[in-house]
Amino acid sequence: MDAHAFRSQFPVLERLAFLNAGSDGPVAARAAAAASAQIERELHEGRAGRPHFERLIALASSLRGRLARVLGCEADEVALTGSATDGMSTVLSALSLGSDAEVLTSDEEHPGLLAPLEAARRRQGFSVRFVPFAELAGEVGPRTRLVACSHVSWVGGRMVDARALADSDALVLLDGAQGLGAVPVDVRELGCDFYAAAGQKWLCGPDGSGCLYVRPDLCEELLPPWPSYMSLAEPGRPSELIPHPGARRFDLGFSGPLFAWMLASLELFQEAGLDWVHERGTSLAAELTDSLRARGLEISPRDRTTLVSWRSDDPEGDVKRLSEAGVVVRYLPGRGLVRASVGAWNSEDDLERLLAAIRN
Repeated sequence: MDAHAFRSQFPVLERLAFLNAGSDGPVAARAAAAASAQIERELHEGRAGRPHFERLIALASSLRGRLARVLGCEADEVALTGSATDGMSTVLSALSLGSDAEVLTSDEEHPGLLAPLEAARRRQGFSVRFVPFAELAGEVGPRTRLVACSHVSWVGGRMVDARALADSDALVLLDGAQGLGAVPVDVRELGCDFYAAAGQKWLCGPDGSGCLYVRPDLCEELLPPWPSYMSLAEPGRPSELIPHPGARRFDLGFSGPLFAWMLASLELFQEAGLDWVHERGTSLAAELTDSLRARGLEISPRDRTTLVSWRSDDPEGDVKRLSEAGVVVRYLPGRGLVRASVGAWNSEDDLERLLAAIRN
């Protein structure tokens, strides 16, 4: 893929050095066009009747298949959700861990994991133990029923030793919000039982999109914690609660415009080649890391990912000043860090614009 041609798909980059896909990715022109076309169709044709419903089912099926290719699994192992948090909430609500159980997590987790984890703890009474992110694999104990942690830490871009976690006896739930679309993901190789990901970040989909991988045998064991019409294999017998086979039972809502947008964005990434997307993003992030260190900035521990965070005495003020220079990054509340999210759509000019703004 030609880097310039890929970048040209994202109009915002004509104006800004956009380095904040860890919050929301830039919108591709073809994705916006696909969502608009779907809205126009629904505007003029209406949203009723079997043809409309069958079109939504077809969109969902296509999207599920494309997400499965990105995740490295089968389509029937993927649920369509509204966010990474939706996926983690689904898992933590569906599992019955028991009051004697322990859930292991880290000191670098996002509120999108910690809030549903605390809600589940209050309902079930299990204990939660926090350990340093880098030490997770060695801290799994005899009472640990579940490890719930990030695949890629949102704080600085470190990557968890997922294989070591998978070799333990505990179930593993990975928060893939900073993983899917940013770094290679193969849930079989990771060995996780659940992988919850966002659509709006590194896949540049709409807000309100995401997915959840569920290990096949667990799909059949777990009931959907918030069942709906879309969960049912037999909607004519709802009181019997016969869920769809596979992860489709965990789907959360249907939206034609959101599905069309997400599909178009995935098509763009898969045309570009996911290997190229991953390599370009992580290489640019490594280049930025070296340049920031050369200027004396303290970089948070990181691996070969797309996130770069540096220490700041005034992170909120720094982000505001960078924004005034046309550079979009974010600060991490309570951590004294500014974070740049570097994607394949970025360029060396974006990095130089950030570095120049920091010097000024």
